[in-house]
Amino acid sequence: MAETVKAEDVKKIVFVCEAGMGSSLIGANQLKRKLKAAGLNVKVVHSPVHSVPDDADIVIAHAGLAKRAREAAEHAVVIAFQNFVNNPVYGEIATKLKEGKEISAR
Repeated sequence: MAETVKAEDVKKIVFVCEAGMGSSLIGANQLKRKLKAAGLNVKVVHSPVHSVPDDADIVIAHAGLAKRAREAAEHAVVIAFQNFVNNPVYGEIATKLKEGKEISAR
């Protein structure tokens, strides 16, 4: 698993969940809005945890899926947390990307 990624290297963020729909879609849409408001052009998609795209730079996963996400996306920074809806991590990611800061795994 990657520990950090430079802001300028982030082209795709993937939200994962068990089946690739539902909560990951909600989280993906919330992050898309944050990135758009920050004037950033980063692709955000959702995916089942077992099929993370190879070009994912950051993977966002519920804590219960974090281990599987790390195994499926060894090339990406994995950010795990408890709640997909209204999570402050979306704003943190947008701010770090806009400011050119590294994003770290959690």
